[in-house]
Amino acid sequence: MGFRLVVVGIPGVGKSTVVDRFTAQHPETKVVTFGTVMLEEAKAKRWVKDRDQMRKLPVDKQKLLQKAAATAIAKMREKVVVVDTHLFIRTNEGFWPGLPFEVVRAMKPTHLILVEASAADVAKRRTADPTRARDAVTVEGLTQELQLARSFLAVASTLTGAPMLMVTNAEGKAEEAASAISSMLRSASG
Repeated sequence: MGFRLVVVGIPGVGKSTVVDRFTAQHPETKVVTFGTVMLEEAKAKRWVKDRDQMRKLPVDKQKLLQKAAATAIAKMREKVVVVDTHLFIRTNEGFWPGLPFEVVRAMKPTHLILVEASAADVAKRRTADPTRARDAVTVEGLTQELQLARSFLAVASTLTGAPMLMVTNAEGKAEEAASAISSMLRSASG
């Protein structure tokens, strides 16, 4: 069996950039975006035609898609699979877990990795990104999200038995964050 690294982080920490740097160091890595796998499952069931329709599905169908996506990811046999996803999503009703119990267990992660950055860096990155229409959040709100991410990560680790790693993606240091993940992978490889 290979490695299944679940990489998470709040929007604006630079998670995708760190994943890109990691895959440049490990070209044998298969990167999957959890939401994309969910979309493939939804299309296979003929529930939707595009991603925008998916979030409008009833919650019970979304939960079924989450579990189906997690099961599909668990069956991937590449040496290293990186799963790019979210621990939680901010909604009008509060924070909705992106990796609830049955989903994180079905995915069978070997490692859980949280990409972090300072609240000030996250605020700056979110503001500077013209490609996204993100909700305005204060530095205090971002600090809360960063703390919540650690809590969700600890719960996911407890539920799965997978070790957790927190890497800091300071401004201009994505390569160092990716190297921290590479170092962990070398240690795990023995």
